[in-house]
Amino acid sequence: MNKRNAIKTIAAAAGWMGAAAALGLNLSACTEAKPSFNAVDMTGAEYAKGFSLADVDGKVRTLQDFKGKVVVLFFGYAQCPDVCPTTMTEMAQVKQQLGKEGDRLQVLFVTVDPARDTPAVMKAYMGAFDPTFIALIPTPGQLDAMAKDFKAYYKKVDGATPTSYSMDHSAASYIYDTHGRLRLYARYGAGAAPMVADVKALLKEG
Repeated sequence: MNKRNAIKTIAAAAGWMGAAAALGLNLSACTEAKPSFNAVDMTGAEYAKGFSLADVDGKVRTLQDFKGKVVVLFFGYAQCPDVCPTTMTEMAQVKQQLGKEGDRLQVLFVTVDPARDTPAVMKAYMGAFDPTFIALIPTPGQLDAMAKDFKAYYKKVDGATPTSYSMDHSAASYIYDTHGRLRLYARYGAGAAPMVADVKALLKEG
């Protein structure tokens, strides 16, 4: 392209942009805006990509089972005195506040205490918050491998008796979009409202 033609091309483009602006057209509409989240954006993370664990009925579950839903995964245990019941209560509130869209939210609770958290215990525990929440019970080997893959923390803390121990554990939630991709890391204590907004944003993407 010679100099004269280049000038004509630039002038034509400038004229088109000016006309578009005069007509009130949004030139940025052609560029998809990146969503803004309350939780930590983990899009593109190369870990915590999946799992294969039994639920309370012995059925093996994977992320693919929940395609089309936003999945919130949390590590905890039934005898936890504070973090776990607070988180599950907030997640029940989130689902309720989502209204009809709540059917497209799946909460998964991975126990870090499989020795005491039997299927019967976990079924009752999930039912106390929302019967649609699913508890996953790993074997000790599966739990160790999953914790490493998810960069999650758990540790047994001895009590006065062999069965009165407690479990230290990570308190954040991992959030997957409707395609099963890890997208967000929600820290404990943020409350229900920020989670509702993030889930809605992910559902809108889907």
